[in-house]
Amino acid sequence: MADEIEIKEIDFRYAPEITAIHRAIMKGNISDSWMQSIELHLRKQDVVGYVAIKDGQVTGYIIGEIKGPSFGLEKSGWIIALESHPNYMGSGIGKALVESIFKYFKQKGVKDIYTALRWDAVDMVSFFISAGFNRSDFINLEKHLDDAVPE
Repeated sequence: MADEIEIKEIDFRYAPEITAIHRAIMKGNISDSWMQSIELHLRKQDVVGYVAIKDGQVTGYIIGEIKGPSFGLEKSGWIIALESHPNYMGSGIGKALVESIFKYFKQKGVKDIYTALRWDAVDMVSFFISAGFNRSDFINLEKHLDDAVPE
């Protein structure tokens, strides 16, 4: 059926489709550092990820990893990236992807899953809340080295 979403494990061969999804979301503006980061994640052995295939094409992806224990956390799952092509947003792609990674994390004994979002990414915040996420006990801290480290 054309409406069905097929989930497959992610690997490096999907890099062009993942890049196309990100390019569509960013309206063509993709930094070299984003490309390098995705390629690095896809090559790492301890990273998990899935692609969603709908209508015969890759329409979304999710990348995560298991971290810890550290900073007061036991072993935890982290969602590093999640995107769905704009033409397929609202069609269940994101839900299918997070359910897949939830199953993986649970099989690996992970009890808590985290992600970090920009506070003004209202659509992503809403999506993760709808997937059962809540505000965590942690805060993100930031330091700009340009202001603190002399050259």
